[in-house]
Amino acid sequence: MKAVQCLAYGEPENLVIADIPEPEPGPHDAVIAVEAVGLGFVDGLVVRGAYQVKRPLPFIPGSELAGTVVAVGEKVSPALVGRRVMALAERGALCEKAVTAAAQCAPLPDGLSSVAAAAALVNYSTAIYGFETCGRLQPGETVLVLGASGGVGMAAIDVARALGATVVAAASSEERLAACARAGAHLTVNYSAPDWRGALEATLDGRPLTVIYDPVGGRWSETAFRCLSPGGRHLVVGFAGGEIPKIPLNLPLLKRASIVGVDWGGHVRAEKDAAAQIFARMIALAREGRISPQPSATYPLEETPALLRRMLNRENIGKPVVTVGAAARSA
Repeated sequence: MKAVQCLAYGEPENLVIADIPEPEPGPHDAVIAVEAVGLGFVDGLVVRGAYQVKRPLPFIPGSELAGTVVAVGEKVSPALVGRRVMALAERGALCEKAVTAAAQCAPLPDGLSSVAAAAALVNYSTAIYGFETCGRLQPGETVLVLGASGGVGMAAIDVARALGATVVAAASSEERLAACARAGAHLTVNYSAPDWRGALEATLDGRPLTVIYDPVGGRWSETAFRCLSPGGRHLVVGFAGGEIPKIPLNLPLLKRASIVGVDWGGHVRAEKDAAAQIFARMIALAREGRISPQPSATYPLEETPALLRRMLNRENIGKPVVTVGAAARSA
């Protein structure tokens, strides 16, 4: 079968498209004929060896996929065979057939396409966990989404709207802000402006800022936190800006505000049923029409290296999806 392989840590241009043996399931595994793979900034970091968890070489990049189960291990119900699922594939997703723990698979309803599911899996799960569990977001609150034009940010816009919040999207250009508005942001602010704090305060126009969703870090985090209202929550999702910020602790003290880590991956590793619960919540929101996960664009497997390069260069808007097998042929 065809697979993208990382043979040595480095730049995405060094990835190869290889023919490798099809995987065999272990006792608790499922083998999935892959149709769609969602990609994120972190996938490029994993290829570089710059992520906090290093995968043993050689490996297949990618982890969030959707497709059809074609085989299962002896400890798994055979009823799963033939089901369309979305799944976390920690052993790699950018291939024609992927193997993963059956417990990481969530059956898809007929109304949710494989491409939409792959676009939603990690980013929407993180947003749901972040807003509902970590941030205790309530209807009527105001959310600031940093890095709002990326895949993580677009998911946050959609989920926050679904939960009844007013969404302020922060991004670095008018093109990106326009994309955020099309995705449903109520208000936008350009955080590349010299006085973006003043621009944010003008945009809020007296409205309390109660929750910050921060996948960026860097110099933007402290400025955003200084605009947070008393009792607010700053949700730390990641550091795509490349720098871990150092926020003075007198700020949360004086604001009586919280800085809360949103590590969805750690949550699902620590809690046995957490992934299934959040997947079910996501699917329910999609069925109700409250969220509408969609990729920014789809690409064939062969374009993975160039796509990861664009993501590392922060040139991408939204969440890209790689299509594989029958899905690629029909795209």
